[in-house]
Amino acid sequence: MQPILLTPGPLTTSERTRSAMLSDWGSWDGEFNRLTASVCGDLLAIAGGEGTHACVPLQGSGTFAVEAALGTFVPRNGKVLVPSNGAYADRIIRILEVLGREVRVIEHREDEPLDVSRVAAALSSDPAITHVALVHCETGTGVLNALDEVARTVANHGRTLVVDAMSSFAAVAIDVSITPIDVLIAASGKCLEGVPGMGFVIASKANLSAASGNSHSLALDLHDQWGYMQRTGQWRYTPPTHVVAALRSAIDQFVEEGGQPARGTRYRMQCGELVSGMRQLGFRTLLADDVQSPIIVTFLAPDHPAYSFPELYRRVRDSGFILYPGKLTRIETFRIGCIGAITVQDIARAVGAVGDALNAMGIRLGATS
Repeated sequence: MQPILLTPGPLTTSERTRSAMLSDWGSWDGEFNRLTASVCGDLLAIAGGEGTHACVPLQGSGTFAVEAALGTFVPRNGKVLVPSNGAYADRIIRILEVLGREVRVIEHREDEPLDVSRVAAALSSDPAITHVALVHCETGTGVLNALDEVARTVANHGRTLVVDAMSSFAAVAIDVSITPIDVLIAASGKCLEGVPGMGFVIASKANLSAASGNSHSLALDLHDQWGYMQRTGQWRYTPPTHVVAALRSAIDQFVEEGGQPARGTRYRMQCGELVSGMRQLGFRTLLADDVQSPIIVTFLAPDHPAYSFPELYRRVRDSGFILYPGKLTRIETFRIGCIGAITVQDIARAVGAVGDALNAMGIRLGATS
């Protein structure tokens, strides 16, 4: 029996999604081109971008799409403000440094949401800033940042907003027709519950049209990818055909479930079950409940001489569940994801497996609140 992946992606997919990969597709065939077009059209509709934005798919993981977006939409003389409260904002900073784009960073603690007033102050004081890059849900900790407030602040200052919505898209409400987002980045293997291998960028047509010549890369040039698809209906280079087919099936299931409101509700229920159960076992969460996303939860390692994450991981895996190590550097933590084609009952069984592992390790913790 396959273990359940309690991670922020790759995640557990449905049998129906996996079955969609059993057929082979010709990358230039008209039927596959129509499949791609249908996926992009539905992704655009989920984001509320019909008419104003375009969806540009890209081979590779979500980080490929993040680098492609930064390289395509930030001109070489641009300057990017990055409010950082975690590992994925730090990754954006690293990408920008490698690309040779100027960066200004607003540092936050990893357990606090972004301070929108600090973003506004930076934009007011530094006219050289052309773009703001925001991570909506920091999956290094699970903190959910204030997308709407940041977006309106950036728009009011006349700058361009690039949003890494990798772990929030399709689970948390995002509507670019309401919230002024210029560039939105996500991927197949997250809350859409597809398999990994395809990123996508939903960008305003105005920004796409103005992006010619910005990119540092041939393969990661979203302007060129968009233009080629507009002309031919095809991907420029070999597409991840099976990933696209799986995503088509996953989106169908997403719609059948009730779209973002229903998926978000299920994830919140799973998150609630997880947090409640783990606190009963004696674990403490890194984040306060009011900033906790329903995507992934970071737990503090117990202060007990018998505790070892590798041992906990091994025992829980033997029970059929895969956990995720912590992403923090200063304190020891581990993470448990709430997303994927799983149920509240699966989460309850996972918590039971953690409890059994603690007992086997000789660890007794008092319940926390």
